[in-house]
Amino acid sequence: MMTRHEIRDSIFRIIFREQFVGKDNMELQAGDYIESLKEEPSTYLPKSKMKEDGVSAEEAAYISGKASKILAATDDIDKILAEASKGWDVSRIGKAELAILRVAVYEIKYDDEVPGKVAVNEAIELAKAYCDEKAPAFINGVLSSLIEA
Repeated sequence: MMTRHEIRDSIFRIIFREQFVGKDNMELQAGDYIESLKEEPSTYLPKSKMKEDGVSAEEAAYISGKASKILAATDDIDKILAEASKGWDVSRIGKAELAILRVAVYEIKYDDEVPGKVAVNEAIELAKAYCDEKAPAFINGVLSSLIEA
C-alpha cells in the first residue's frame, strides 16, 4: 500500500511530464508511468516500504484521476499562481517547482480532502527532494499566501 506522500510524489511526476510532452499526450504518459510504477516500484519510489506487489488498482486509478483533474485545471491554477507569486511570471518558475506548485494549488483550491497546511508541507517536502535549496522557501511563500487569503 502506498503512503499519501508516495501517491502525491507519483502525481507530481505525471504533472512534471506534461511540460515536456504537452497535454495531448498525457493520457498515454500517465498510463506508461502507472505501468512502470506497478512493474518496478523500487525504481520510482526507492525509499518506499511498499511491498513488491506494487500499486493497487485503486491507487493507480486515484493517481491517474487526480493527475487528469490537475491537468484539466492547469490554466486556472496558473492564473492563481501568477497572482500569488508576486513578481514571478509563471513561465519563469522552474519546471519541477511549477509541477509541485500545480499539485499543491489544486489541493488547496479544489480538493476538500486535503487541508491547506498539509498541501503546503507536502509541497515543501517534494521541493526538498527535487529542487535546489532555495525552492522550498519560494514554494512555502507562494502557497502560504494562498491559505492565508
